[in-house]
Amino acid sequence: MVSRAENERLTQSGRGTPMGELLRRYWQPVALAEELPAGGAPVPVQAMGEDLVLFRDDKGQIGLLGLHCSHRGADLSYGRLEDEGLRCIYHGWLYDVRGRCLEQPGEPSGSTFNERIRHGAYPCQERGGLILAYMGPGEAPLLPDYEFLSAPADHRTVTKVFHECNFQQSSEGNIDQAHVSFLHRVARDGGDMNYLVEDTSPSLDPEETDYGLRIYSVRRVEGDKQFVKISNFVMPNFAAVPGGGRGDGYQVNWHVPIDDTHHWKFVYTYRRNTPIGPPSPHGTRAEVDSQYHLIRNKGNRYLQDRDEMKSKSFVGLAVGFNAQDACATEGAGPIQDRTDEHIAYTDRVISASRALLFRAMRDVEEGRDPQHVIRDPAANGPPEILVRTDVILGDVPWREHWRQSAPLRLPDN
Repeated sequence: MVSRAENERLTQSGRGTPMGELLRRYWQPVALAEELPAGGAPVPVQAMGEDLVLFRDDKGQIGLLGLHCSHRGADLSYGRLEDEGLRCIYHGWLYDVRGRCLEQPGEPSGSTFNERIRHGAYPCQERGGLILAYMGPGEAPLLPDYEFLSAPADHRTVTKVFHECNFQQSSEGNIDQAHVSFLHRVARDGGDMNYLVEDTSPSLDPEETDYGLRIYSVRRVEGDKQFVKISNFVMPNFAAVPGGGRGDGYQVNWHVPIDDTHHWKFVYTYRRNTPIGPPSPHGTRAEVDSQYHLIRNKGNRYLQDRDEMKSKSFVGLAVGFNAQDACATEGAGPIQDRTDEHIAYTDRVISASRALLFRAMRDVEEGRDPQHVIRDPAANGPPEILVRTDVILGDVPWREHWRQSAPLRLPDN
């Protein structure tokens, strides 16, 4: 349980709030690259409560500007892409990707008024199918050298999912190790699901790393064996979890606030050594419409089938994990009231992640860079984001086993 003030610190993402200022110290996804093709129209974007417009100028440079023109507030997403910038259709003011006002056609000849205009602008970079922005103060830190962002196109898939709840609910759900035995239980033979159903009370051990938490979840299976799952919480708002091939990759779920009661989950599936292959009929892309909204959603009660619950799935929501997760996280309300929760042993990873976030918010408030903000290029090697599931003998010290025998780049099993 947290206090009301602590809950507000965890969930409010607007500029000037503790969490909002923390999130702005990191590069954050604001769109998929596919949403902004070369020559495409500007795209209105809302991130952390800010109204913005994303565009590629006629040289291909990416800009992220305040949505409303600095002149008289017109919506720049209707603007024209020309002369290496974005031109407002109301009076023709022209902005470049850095927010400089290049032209003000209505001003008298010789006027330098345009030089005094600094429109709100954020630096962007395109990596691995994502467009990321730095929305914080001062010089941007380095984008961590995540291996999944450098993967060849056929070794990754990336999309996003709209959620009608605070980002923290889904972020915490990603690292909740107990819910998979219930919420995601479906009738199928073989695979890791059998282990998750056999032992619904895993031993949990969150280990702090330089990037956040490495999470060990251990279940008893097959008599004297144990099923070990390793996943990660990466500061401040994404998780790396099994998915993409055992030992050969993982799935990243990156939760970015739209405002305090809605967010985008950017879903990245990555394989290290083998191509992804054709889209799965049960994958994320199959669960969303052309606007990246869930087909099974709160408005239609996620199309829950009570008859299906009798034999096919625990929750009656077919096999799509995203709709199942959304049902649980959105069901807690637009912003979960954590003052009314009762934290149990199964939530020790959640508690550990909150402790990191509270500490990081204090660091920002006291003028320090928070955990996992990287400025030194020599320190920007690929973080050791180890994601793996496997069965090992019961007498093997699983934590030491992984340290000694599982390098970062693991072969597929």
